This record gives sequence, structure tokens and C-alpha cells, in this order.
Amino acid sequence: MRKTTYIQAVNEAMRDEMRRDPSVFVMGEDVGYYGGLFRVTRNLMDEFGPTRVLDTPISEQGFMGMAIGAAMTGLRPVVELMYMDFFMVAADQIFNQAAKMHYMTGGLLNVPLTIRGQHGGGKRYGSQHSQSVESSFAQFPGIKVVAAATPYDAKGLLTAAIRDPNPVLFLEHKMLYFTRGDLPEADVDYVVPFGQADVKREGKDLTLATFSFTVLQALEAAEELKAEQGIDIEVIDLRSIVPLDTETVWASVAKTGRLLAVHESQSNCGIGAELVARIYEEAPDLLKAPARRLGMAPVSIPVSKPLEEEVLPWKDNIKAAVLEMLR
Repeated sequence: MRKTTYIQAVNEAMRDEMRRDPSVFVMGEDVGYYGGLFRVTRNLMDEFGPTRVLDTPISEQGFMGMAIGAAMTGLRPVVELMYMDFFMVAADQIFNQAAKMHYMTGGLLNVPLTIRGQHGGGKRYGSQHSQSVESSFAQFPGIKVVAAATPYDAKGLLTAAIRDPNPVLFLEHKMLYFTRGDLPEADVDYVVPFGQADVKREGKDLTLATFSFTVLQALEAAEELKAEQGIDIEVIDLRSIVPLDTETVWASVAKTGRLLAVHESQSNCGIGAELVARIYEEAPDLLKAPARRLGMAPVSIPVSKPLEEEVLPWKDNIKAAVLEMLR
């Protein structure tokens, strides 16, 4: 194993799949000569050239439609949205075409399309460049949704996404890009399967289920609560939103008796609400206290740093929620 950054893991996944499969290509705004706004596609143009690393106009609707058409003919486009907030510009292409095509053709057509890009707050980019969008995509059957929290999971999940025969949304939190973690050696081929959550920290007092950057915040909160209060939290990284692995979460709740579902998007109609609803439908006897969700406050994300941190469900807000549940 070696230590590397989240950015490098994502870059390697694209590079390795482009070397392995000539049908894979990358496209998006400034992904080529500039190497991407966050430098995630850096050096790909040098190796693969402008026919496989395509700089597009500022027209999400146009290049998403182009990618879907290419995918339907057997290519494997990896489309970068510079900010994931911009998916709404191409919503018809994504949700009414890409997500439905396999079903509406009776399985005759596949759409091996990967949509990737950064989401989430923490950089004070304001309300139109800081949203978490996983719940919007989860509403539409036909598209898988994954969000890695570590470099290992990022490379493994993105590799699985590119190889998948139908659409996958791969979410990269902007606060994760320069975090570091373990990654297998460059010549090791591996995937992280969809629909398999991972226990990132074992504990006995409460199960905290989350994903993306909030995993790191949850782990920090867990260590501080252990040191300050003696509270032992089990942290589950969902990794995959669609499909959603509830079995791993329920197995943890069977041990702890408590469930807190945390995510950076709005609490209203979020994945946390889904988890809470499902445990009451499927495994209510596991709970010895009411399950709870914790999401962002119901506001647009402010630019102000202290206000942004106040509304996001990060470490201090997670600790407060845990203490309230364990009173």
C-alpha cells in the first residue's frame, strides 16, 4: 500500500480505465488542456490526446446529450460537471433519457455513462456552488449513486462506475480532494462493489451511518466523544446511496440499539430520512431508542465561514446530536 491523495486516486481510476479500454473517454469544461478546475483530470490530455479528453463549451445540456448518445453506441464517457450543482441544466438528458433508456428499450440499449464532479460545502463558494445532490438523483430509478470518503474507495468505486453498463453518479466532495489515505500499488486492479457499506470505526453505544466528507467529520466526533465522555460510536460509511446497503447498518444497530443517520444535504427528504423510515419498516425491534437523522439546516448555504459551519452537520453538530440521543 502507498499513501496518496483523493485527487490522485480519482485521476488514476480514469487513467487506468482509459488505458485498459479504448472506448473510455473523458469530457467536460476545462478537463483537457487545463486539467480540470480542481486538477482532477491533470495530465490525461498529455497521454490520451484531444480525441479522448474533450474540452467542451459551457453547455451542460449539450455535452450531456452528446455523452448519452455516445454511450448508447457503445462508448464509455466519463463526464465531469465542474460543479455538481449544474446538473439541473442537463436534468432532462440525465433523468428522462439516460436513466430510463435501458428500461424503455426493454433492455436492448445500455447507457454506460459515468457522471462525476465535486459537491458539498466547506469552501465558501456560496449557495449555487456548494449543494449536495444525492437525494435528487436517488429519486430516479436507473441511475446508481456513489460517494467515496477515502482514496481507496474513490478509486475502487470510480473503476466500478466506469465499467458499469448503465449510468452512475460519482460524487466527489470538494473538502476530500487533498485528504490522504492508503491506495494499493498502481499495478493492482481492484473495484469496490456498489451496495456494500463499510464499518470505518467499531463501537457499542450508537450507530452513525453517513457517507462522503461527513465520514471524516463523524470519525473526528467519535474520537472526541470517546476521549471526553467515554461514548463509543460505530461509524458506518454507506459508500453507495443507490443501491443502499441496509443490512450492514441493521447489523450495527443490533449491537448498539441506536441509529443516527447523518448527511450534508437537507434533512428534508434526504437519505437520512430514508434510513430512519426503513429501520422502522424493516427492523424496529433493533432500536432501544428513537432513530434520528441529522442533515443541513433548511437554508441556502451562506458564503460566510462561521455561518456555513453552523448550518452544516459537521463535527460539533454531530457531537451535539449524539449527546442528545444518549441523554
